[in-house]
Amino acid sequence: QVQLVESGGGLVQAGGSLRLSCAASGRTFSSYLMGWFRQAPGKEREFVARISGSGVSTFYADFVKGRFIISRDNAKNTVYLQMNILKPEDTAVYYCAAGQLRISGYEYEYWGQGTQVTVSS
Repeated sequence: QVQLVESGGGLVQAGGSLRLSCAASGRTFSSYLMGWFRQAPGKEREFVARISGSGVSTFYADFVKGRFIISRDNAKNTVYLQMNILKPEDTAVYYCAAGQLRISGYEYEYWGQGTQVTVSS
């Protein structure tokens, strides 16, 4: 069982930056790939970024490439999402998730409660 707790959300002006953190419980953190997702009001949840268990491999949604950076510190059981050049359309609840790559694809088993990010124009 893995418990995830996000923090770092808030209100920021367009063009600004925020860093989200996701702290995980358990001693097997490094065995999980970690992902960030977001859900805006009235929209479906969408993938933002993921990082491998070792932290070597990352992947981003096209709409955040060059602006967001995902990283992790396995010694601290924490994954981060550095968000730069924020836009009003980045406004959403951001969730972190822990998962595995299986034959069927990426499967995220554990989810945090989410943290609100609001970008004003």
